[in-house]
Amino acid sequence: MPVSINYDSPLALRAFLESRGLGARKKLGQNFLVNPRARQFILDALEMKAGESVWEIGPGLGAMTAGLLERGGRITAFEIDKAFAEILEDIFQGRENFHLVQGDVLKTWPRAAAEFGAGPARPLLLGNLPYQIAAILLADFIEKDFFFRRAVVTVQKEVARRMAAKPGSPDYSALSLLCASAYTIRPLMVLKGPSFYPPPRVDSQSLVLDLRGDRDPSSWPRLLRPLVRRLFSARRKTIKNNLQSFVSSYGRADRAKKKSGDEGPGAEEGEAGKITLEALESCALSPERRAETLALEDFAALAKVLEEKLYDDHCQRG
Repeated sequence: MPVSINYDSPLALRAFLESRGLGARKKLGQNFLVNPRARQFILDALEMKAGESVWEIGPGLGAMTAGLLERGGRITAFEIDKAFAEILEDIFQGRENFHLVQGDVLKTWPRAAAEFGAGPARPLLLGNLPYQIAAILLADFIEKDFFFRRAVVTVQKEVARRMAAKPGSPDYSALSLLCASAYTIRPLMVLKGPSFYPPPRVDSQSLVLDLRGDRDPSSWPRLLRPLVRRLFSARRKTIKNNLQSFVSSYGRADRAKKKSGDEGPGAEEGEAGKITLEALESCALSPERRAETLALEDFAALAKVLEEKLYDDHCQRG
């Protein structure tokens, strides 16, 4: 018997879940968007063309999935909850354009990318991302050079502020820089608690992320993203202190191969300090500045200089 769900009614959703012996699990961030106008607005913002590949994170009971399929999308949906996955299979069984990946998306997406990739065209991304994984998942995509043509994601407002923050802002972080290295970001809409069932206690924010058109996100210096991570790991420290630690850890293995064995125990630290100061001087950056004052271009310049100093030609891209 076909499964039918009224996605607009909290009472109907509750009754359906109870009929299956289920409930929304807070630890998985299961809040269903029951505002039909908001769902329509989000789907419109994705600007999906018929036949395009879309990755949907956390489809839940399939409200957005149904809209995507109606518009002719080819959907790869990632659902961690086994019971919800079974419901989705029941609802969309027989749909050639629907493929479900059950399990933790942080673990399953690399395999799915290899198995259900979109070919030469970059897929789209749609998702109401749980607070616990939103930043981790988006960073994981970027750091592993997997990019979407456009992403429309709904996250808690705190995460949204971090994603779109500019240098000098209290919310400016490694996540801000990782996102800026790949996408331009614009706010779409704020969603209050009553837009969801069950209603969360905090506001959510939908964002549109468009792939940068001015450069290939894979073309940044190889050390850019690990450098960003390290310099924000202790944001109260100066960039000199954090950078010296980064240089020491990244250069250690390479320098160890070249050591003759007669250098003193402080030689490596002294070399790291020298490289650090030379790199900062080359980029006209004061050693006393902190990571939250540096723009993406500053990090990129530092990463480029460090690649040249630490790894010479053999670390350059092929």
